[in-house]
Amino acid sequence: MTDQANAGSYAEVNGLSLYYERHGAPRPDQVPLVLLHGGFGATSMFSGLIPALSAGREVIAVDLQAHGRTADIDRPMRFETLGDDIAGLLGALDVSQADVLGYSLGAGAALRFALQHPGLLRKLVVVSFPFRRGGWFREVREGMAQIGPHAAEGLKQGPMHRLYASIAPRPDDWPRLVTRVGEVVNTEYDWADELRGFQNPTLIVAGDADSFAPAHAAEFFALLGGGLRDAGWDGSGRTAHCLAILPGTTHYDVLQSPLLLPAVTSFLGAS
Repeated sequence: MTDQANAGSYAEVNGLSLYYERHGAPRPDQVPLVLLHGGFGATSMFSGLIPALSAGREVIAVDLQAHGRTADIDRPMRFETLGDDIAGLLGALDVSQADVLGYSLGAGAALRFALQHPGLLRKLVVVSFPFRRGGWFREVREGMAQIGPHAAEGLKQGPMHRLYASIAPRPDDWPRLVTRVGEVVNTEYDWADELRGFQNPTLIVAGDADSFAPAHAAEFFALLGGGLRDAGWDGSGRTAHCLAILPGTTHYDVLQSPLLLPAVTSFLGAS
């Protein structure tokens, strides 16, 4: 089934009819880049980045469970199951390996995909997401605690509902989406032990005014072995992992930062 207006298709994955878009052309010297949006969003969150990212490679943008054009199913939303959905999509598309970039909630899904299916991953980009739930500032966690079915009506006044209502296969399912997002963001997690020694090259991106402290992003980088010693004149002491703290940037405008695209393309293009 294809949505011609959006060059999108659906894949049957883990009981979901998972919506995805393919941009750019496959290249034999490049693996595809998978993009995973933030909570309440859809593939359009990356509309400002896709033209540049797909100029020299194929880009696959996905609407996660209950989001955008992917209808919900009777399954709790967990980062682990979202990660498995991405592995299932790659299998359905006969893609043996990909780079993955996730933002916020989508970065949680990208991290779980990476940890659960490292053989399917080449490089990982984690944008604005802490490796443990306690990394979010206290007031952010308190705000997350308010997300649930009771909040659905009030959230109808915002831009995320307007987006959902314009593209969702069942627009009246908005309360289900709000419930699902509440489920996943209020589930405790701490992936420090799994991240120690993680081998796939990873770029951690955070704003200097993000929803967690820059020190948490530095701790994340250190878990991967980054920033623990002087790299030396020749750079031989560097790890395969990178850290980017974008100045003048918040959690809510990081995808619009003019510094994000060069950081991502430089990392993905490095050998």
